[in-house]
Amino acid sequence: MIGTLIVDDSALARDMLRDFLEGDKSFKIIAEAADGEEAVEKILSLNPDLVTLDIQMPKMNGLEVIEAVMKKTSVPIVVISSHDSAKNAYEATIRGALEFYSKDIFSRALHPDKRLEIYETLKRISGVKARKAAASVEQARELPAKRDIRAVVITASTGGPKALSQVFSLLPGDFPAPVVVVQHNSSGFDKSFAQWLGNYTTLGVKLAEDGELAKPGTVYIAETDRHLAFQKLDGQNCCLRYNNDAPENNQKPAADVLFRTAAECFGQSVISVVLTGMGSDGALGTRKIREAGGITLAQDEESSLIYGMPKAAAETGCVDMTLPLRRVPEELVRLTK
Repeated sequence: MIGTLIVDDSALARDMLRDFLEGDKSFKIIAEAADGEEAVEKILSLNPDLVTLDIQMPKMNGLEVIEAVMKKTSVPIVVISSHDSAKNAYEATIRGALEFYSKDIFSRALHPDKRLEIYETLKRISGVKARKAAASVEQARELPAKRDIRAVVITASTGGPKALSQVFSLLPGDFPAPVVVVQHNSSGFDKSFAQWLGNYTTLGVKLAEDGELAKPGTVYIAETDRHLAFQKLDGQNCCLRYNNDAPENNQKPAADVLFRTAAECFGQSVISVVLTGMGSDGALGTRKIREAGGITLAQDEESSLIYGMPKAAAETGCVDMTLPLRRVPEELVRLTK
């Protein structure tokens, strides 16, 4: 059983989360807290396996709770907050929270697949504090001669905001290729994510717009609930396009859509990167990019919060380099010189 502490100043929100979590017999609600001070006290005294945490609360807000707790113990924390505190939810991942969701998704009928996905994510997160780090082993195959890189495509899920902020903080503002990102976000959190991520890099960061040409030195974030793809135009140019096709790997946007269309548009002139996250999104796309002659990277197990997506990509046998997170920006700079 996963002993869970629910923290929210709203009794209605606590009831909503209790109902959701008790829909899976793996979760046992051991206590609730209605403000930040009570949350810290109960976390330290009860040592729960999982904490769901609101951001806006009396006495201490969620960010203050995370800081106070992490000074004394390591506990898996998932932020469940409203859209108006989305930037703080991302900031919470920097301070130690492992994932976050919008309250909205728990207040309406969830698709059964999405419900199961959230349950599985929470189960995996609850075991993070006990996870034994694997030995860091860089793997790389010899690459062909240098080539002109016209685009970099990156995907991440659980643990992604923190990982992406670290990667982009180490890329120069004159990075010579556009970077397009599929981060699995809660609906409506995309604009806040782009704004938040922009605080950690000298690159330009924006939501991708339908029909625009991707330019060097800019990071394009996929909107939630639509697939983002590349589309060939006349000559050598490719633009970004959205579509409303069915989800792939239970994801929309899906990295596989972005990756395979990048392979079609750019061939050997594209680099793909698969970072921390649950599931297998990006694995088939990694294969497509490798088959087109592009370069494929994946985060290693030790530095991944959840070694799901990078593992699935590596198991295709099509990853050129498996790297610790700290080495990813360095390698992107080297490959695009």
